Amino acid sequence: MSPTPSTASTASTASTPSTTPITSTAPTGRRIGVLGMGTYLPRSRRTNEDIAGDVGVTADWITERTGVHTRHVAAPGEAASDLAAAAVRAAVAAAGIDTDQLDVLILATSTPDELGPSTACRVQALTGARNAVALDVSAACSGWLFAARVARDWLAADPCTRYAAVVGVEAYSKFIDPTDRGTAVLFADGAAASVLGPVADDGGFADFRLGSDGTGAHHVLIPAGGSRAPASPGTLAGRRHHIHMDGRAVRDFITEIFPRVVDESLARNRLRLRDIDVFITHQPNPVLLRRLGDRIGIDRERLVIVGGEVGNIGAASAPYALAGAAARGLLAPGSRVLIAAFGAGVTWGSALLTWTGASVIRLGPARTAPLPSPLPSPHPTPAVQRSTS
Repeated sequence: MSPTPSTASTASTASTPSTTPITSTAPTGRRIGVLGMGTYLPRSRRTNEDIAGDVGVTADWITERTGVHTRHVAAPGEAASDLAAAAVRAAVAAAGIDTDQLDVLILATSTPDELGPSTACRVQALTGARNAVALDVSAACSGWLFAARVARDWLAADPCTRYAAVVGVEAYSKFIDPTDRGTAVLFADGAAASVLGPVADDGGFADFRLGSDGTGAHHVLIPAGGSRAPASPGTLAGRRHHIHMDGRAVRDFITEIFPRVVDESLARNRLRLRDIDVFITHQPNPVLLRRLGDRIGIDRERLVIVGGEVGNIGAASAPYALAGAAARGLLAPGSRVLIAAFGAGVTWGSALLTWTGASVIRLGPARTAPLPSPLPSPHPTPAVQRSTS
């Protein structure tokens, strides 16, 4: 994969949404966009001070090299489906619909409840989305974007469908070796969901482009537990049920692919950097993202970085960043968003999204308002923050 030289020009942050039109690549004329978003973070946190001793470095070392300050950790009895169900409930409430109005429920994760059935089916049962077709998408940290493409095309092609929930979730803490410096300082738990549905003709998703290169599948993986290396005393003794990552290979891949997908998206749509109001990306390492953003020429005010507060939450990272941008007032109706994702597999993708003013409900342990609907027991009731943009 050879990097494409960047030719886009740098521009200052725009105070109003861009107006250059974008041609949709949806299968029909019906435009599909985001109607509501929800996020959920578990109650427990681990700071740099909490993990530094286990990995043999100082808290300052972690901060300087990663930019991550804290990570949320699922409770012992809390699985990926529990996190995802909370985020889906929040997104449905933000969209102003009921869960039984969902026709499609697509879940992206690398840390499913079980090898089978799909974790989406678990979420369907937890949320009462009885009318939805539920399925998983496995594309690692690119998963939410891949799932959004499936949902967008499904809704656009079938006028009888109304709404789709697309959720990214990870429970990485269940698969982390707490003494492995390369993974323990980065990976964390969380979920973020979006409800997709029809929007005005000048809004919604356009120009999805996805890619993969399976020759890099060995760079990040959980080696055992599948059909190639079923669980055994040997795999347990070899700690092969933890995440293994070649940090240098992953860094090199991100360094090449992030500028490339941005450049190619702009070129396909005859846009410049200044035409994009907000850049949303996967959040592998805030320090690396800022450095690459500077290299590309993206103003720091327009590159949304949330990894410092939550770490790398995999398939939930990009939608969590999108929800965070809306909650912080960075998005207004008509704002143009370029979404870039990249992950294990290796996988990558981009999409353009014209924001149409969706509400966001963020659930987390630091907030105090009541939930719009109950969370699955036995988890403590988190607080809610609602934002409308």
